[in-house]
Amino acid sequence: MAEKLAYLSEEWRVEAEKRLKEVLPPEKMNHITSSMSNIYKNCPGGKEKYFYFNYVKGKLVDLEIGEGKPPAAEFTITGNYDIFAKVTKQEMGSQRALMTGKVKLRGNLVKALKLAAVSDRIQKVLSSIPAVY
Repeated sequence: MAEKLAYLSEEWRVEAEKRLKEVLPPEKMNHITSSMSNIYKNCPGGKEKYFYFNYVKGKLVDLEIGEGKPPAAEFTITGNYDIFAKVTKQEMGSQRALMTGKVKLRGNLVKALKLAAVSDRIQKVLSSIPAVY
């Protein structure tokens, strides 16, 4: 795939789902059961978007991108589009973004920190997608 996909577009979501399922089998995801909605504020075009993941026993069962109210999730992370883009491009770590207040977490902070390594694996896969931000 040589062409770059628009970050958070449907084409990018399809590629993200394919790569996450190929690269991160349940054992690499520590067989987690958890869900997360990332809420992107100040997206290009002025809209707000969400990026929702749902894992059951380490298997990705749902990956959605949309506008409006996101699906209910164990964790909700809210921040500006440019911060999420930096995390996805691996220019900023997700823990650093959280600890410096660049993103806000709703959910169990202790569990979220335990899942940080898993989140980093997801971001590493997402960063491999050629994208236009």
